[in-house]
Amino acid sequence: MSFQRRRHGQPATVYQSRTVTDSRGNDVKIVDLDAPIEVRAVFIPQRSSKAEVPGQAQINVYRMIVRPDLPGVDLWSRVTWNGRDWDVVTPPSHRHGTRRTRHWSIDIRERP
Repeated sequence: MSFQRRRHGQPATVYQSRTVTDSRGNDVKIVDLDAPIEVRAVFIPQRSSKAEVPGQAQINVYRMIVRPDLPGVDLWSRVTWNGRDWDVVTPPSHRHGTRRTRHWSIDIRERP
C-alpha cells in the first residue's frame, strides 16, 4: 500500500457495475448498489469550475488513487466520498510498480 493511502487516505465506497437485460432484450450496464466495496483512497483535485450564470453546471473532478484489485469498476461505476456521489469519468488506469506501490488512478466527477 502506498504511503498516501496508508497515512492520508480517506474512506470511500465504490459501487461496481453489472449487466442486466432491459424490457426490450438489450444488455444494459447499471450501477450495482447492492454490492458496495469499502476502500481507502487518496483524492487529488484535477479541475473545477463554479457556476456563475444561471444554467451553467458546476464541475468538480478529482483523481482517486486506489488499490488495483477492485472487480467490476468501469465507466458505469459510482463512488460515494465526502458525503457526495461521484461518477467515474475515465476507466481505471493501472500504475505498475512494486507490489506495495502499484495502484489504479481513476478520475471521478461530482454528480450534479
